[in-house]
Amino acid sequence: MGMLISAENVEKVYRGRTGARAALQPISLEIDEGEFVSILGPSGCGKTTFLKIVAGLVPASAGHVSIGGVPVTEPPDQVGVVFQAPTLLRWRTVLDNVLVPAEARGFPYREYVPVARDLIRLVGLDGFADHYPRELSGGMQQRVALSRALLLDPRLLLMDEPFGALDAMTREEMNLELQRIWGERAKTVLFITHSIDEAVFLSDRVVVMTARPGRILDTLVIDLPRPRTIHVRRHPHFIEYVDRIRTLIFARP
Repeated sequence: MGMLISAENVEKVYRGRTGARAALQPISLEIDEGEFVSILGPSGCGKTTFLKIVAGLVPASAGHVSIGGVPVTEPPDQVGVVFQAPTLLRWRTVLDNVLVPAEARGFPYREYVPVARDLIRLVGLDGFADHYPRELSGGMQQRVALSRALLLDPRLLLMDEPFGALDAMTREEMNLELQRIWGERAKTVLFITHSIDEAVFLSDRVVVMTARPGRILDTLVIDLPRPRTIHVRRHPHFIEYVDRIRTLIFARP
């Protein structure tokens, strides 16, 4: 399939009245098309900053990122983004929230209605197209946000702790749903999380970062059969991966 994301020596330094603060040391990372890669590390290590650079939302201070061989200088058309908060428009129905990206790009609104309805069914919300966000649970709202990100059929899905605010049971359910959708839609996913179990469960590779200023400490290839069920967490290799990542994150120099 070939490489989709190439990040070479990406750095980020924030400058303010009190001086410069390094958020990211040089990071180089390649992600193949169709791959599911998670990044985790201590709070404040620059995970979200790196994702925003890939998304074209924040400029790098040094280095560069390309998607499909095209340098990222602004938000690319072929990328969908899901944040921790679903950020739905409360005055719009589920269907109309999913259609927002088409409107924002000036595409023919009505042509995307069948696509939006198919996505609503895909994420398990059939029958809720005419409901408003206030009528949905947190997990259901995040399903709407995922549908919205998929509307324009992006090659790449960037997800910044999308399930971090959900309760444990809903989070497990969403992990299973995301795995199913990723398998059916053959997307490339870059996933930010604080959960070691979640990263191992979902990923082909897990990138472990150091504390700020963040750099890549290690990358683990997750060799577990797919599709994965909740019972994979009892697999000896799953337990080994989790223990290794925990050791990497909490080891002291």
